[in-house]
Amino acid sequence: MTGAEAEAVLDHIAASFVNPLRSPILWTPADEGLGFENVTFPSADGVPLEGWFIPADSDRLVILNHPMGFSRAGQPTSREPWQSIWGPSGNTMDVNFILDYKILHDAGYNVLTYDLRNFGLSGAANGGAVTAGLLEARDVIGSVRYARQRPDTATMRTALFSRCLGANSTLGAMRDQPEAFSHIRGLVACQPVSDPVIMSKLLDIVGVGRDRLPDLDERVVRGTSVPFDARPSTSWTRYVTVPTYLYAVREDSLTEPQDIETGFEALATKDKTLYWVENTTRRWDGYLEFQRRPQPILDWLEEHLAQ
Repeated sequence: MTGAEAEAVLDHIAASFVNPLRSPILWTPADEGLGFENVTFPSADGVPLEGWFIPADSDRLVILNHPMGFSRAGQPTSREPWQSIWGPSGNTMDVNFILDYKILHDAGYNVLTYDLRNFGLSGAANGGAVTAGLLEARDVIGSVRYARQRPDTATMRTALFSRCLGANSTLGAMRDQPEAFSHIRGLVACQPVSDPVIMSKLLDIVGVGRDRLPDLDERVVRGTSVPFDARPSTSWTRYVTVPTYLYAVREDSLTEPQDIETGFEALATKDKTLYWVENTTRRWDGYLEFQRRPQPILDWLEEHLAQ
């Protein structure tokens, strides 16, 4: 790779943190025969967030969000331009989160799911900057407030199911407003990540090399004003005091297992579980794990949302 080519790759990666490509809402709960309500509610700072509420005949609620570059529906990675973006890391398959909602609904859970700011159909904010959960934390707070304000969900036993950027955002929210989560019974955290770790691995994969991480960081600061070391990382699990089920792909080509292990050790709760997705290097297999093998998480939710 020439010097000019490396500079262009760095510019391209940095640009993904500003006005990111939005994954379209190609699938809806209706595809799985689920009744649902289109909902909109404000983030803690007023950004309009779009989502779905899928009712069930129970007093239990799971609130879900999504990874970076995804939407509440998932991501059509088998299509362009996502195939070109993520294919080099081995992640080439669609991720359809509607199946997750179907499993939760059929297990008796009400579901509230939403698009984070700058993704899906939610509002643009902060100049389009993606901040690994620092500002997106306000969306998590907004979702919890909304559920507490709806007459039909206000008193429900509630758990959070947060993925990747959504998980980091939840860590940030629990740091910023811990009192907003006093009623939360548990957190299922799928693949939170530290930006320096995932960006170093990505730079290696695309052939630029992790030694250029400071140059990437400089470009990201130029676009977002937030350096990597100021963003939520797996060590921010120290702000989590609720029971937590943490899971990830152990040999993820985009991360390192010790990053997840750091998060697990830092959790400020003794009620914690770490589950590894094995025999794959594809991060997307972590996102698909629940719909492939739902029982471990369903059992954990049942235990923590019981009367």
